[in-house]
Amino acid sequence: MNYHQFLQEGLFRALRLLGLKGRVVNLYLVTDEEIALINREYLGREGPTNVVSFSLWEGQRPASPTHLGEIFISRDTARREAREYGVPLRDYLLSLALHGLLHLLGYEHERGRWAPWLMARKEEELLRRLLGPERRAILNLVRRREYMPAKLAVNVDHVATVREARKVHYPDPIHAAVLAELGGAHGIVVHLRGDRRHIQERDVRLLREIIKTKLILEMAPTEEMLEFALTVKPDQVTLVPERPMEVTTEGGMAVKGRVREVRATVERLKKGGIPKVSIFINPDPAELKSASKTGADVVELHTGHYAEARGAEEREHELSRLEEAARVARDLGFEVHAGHGLSYENIEPVAAIPEIEEFSIGHAIIARAIMVGMREAVREMLSLIEKARG
Repeated sequence: MNYHQFLQEGLFRALRLLGLKGRVVNLYLVTDEEIALINREYLGREGPTNVVSFSLWEGQRPASPTHLGEIFISRDTARREAREYGVPLRDYLLSLALHGLLHLLGYEHERGRWAPWLMARKEEELLRRLLGPERRAILNLVRRREYMPAKLAVNVDHVATVREARKVHYPDPIHAAVLAELGGAHGIVVHLRGDRRHIQERDVRLLREIIKTKLILEMAPTEEMLEFALTVKPDQVTLVPERPMEVTTEGGMAVKGRVREVRATVERLKKGGIPKVSIFINPDPAELKSASKTGADVVELHTGHYAEARGAEEREHELSRLEEAARVARDLGFEVHAGHGLSYENIEPVAAIPEIEEFSIGHAIIARAIMVGMREAVREMLSLIEKARG
């Protein structure tokens, strides 16, 4: 196959799609040795890379109105990586050529926390239009390569736990939620349980009025909770299993064999004006496939087994389950969240899973807040998540 001709035609079509008809890019397929020399002489770094591009104008007015620059792709590195990622070499070479082209047009995945996501989104869009949506392997690879930084939703249930221990008016979870937002939280989570052991209806109503990010209401799919959610209208409802005697939620919701029942609940919430519905679910591909038939927008992967794992081998096994489940969920079209038992000691390996867009963490942050304050506790957790993503 003449890869060079295929790539030149792909770049030509990409430029037309970008409204840059008539512009020219020089493309070179080189060896590892040749691209390593380019890296050393012009970029000051050692060893081969998959693609390097050089703009002829570097942000200034182009020297030529038509010539954008040059792209160098290592055939050797591309062949190894395509085999490792399990994608067709032709498709992978085109993704590298488009990656180089976007650099020439000013996209920089190392400039700012949102830049990688913006660049990957544009690259995926071009690949989809050039190759078609059926080329799922390369499209999924590009999606996973650079993701938007993960978000943190803070659960304030256990502030209410302390309050309810004495049946007084303090500490107030609403106060804690405001401080969490000031610390950088992207959302506030509360679980209104049937036994009202911590969060009360009053808390949810006040949070709906006061917080500036988003309110996530966790609840069992009972008639009582459905009516309450449809009255308060949080930004997201997360359906969770609930047992009266449990200390905390012990696992994900069973969806397999209950698709019709869960779908009816999801439809009722959406028709009632709830923007997003999530299902708290075990990291089980079979359960996720059943969940995909319910109409839910989000799945929150239960990370409890990972958090409670004893020993490195068991922990690695549970982490692998989460990684696989996150990929399956993303491929099924879900927005992927994760939570339960995550702490400052165990968050980083899970936070490095690129498909997971948001983490729901409560107990560890509230415990840390007792020592350092709510804002600082949230900042510390966000710092660990961002470090893992980097």
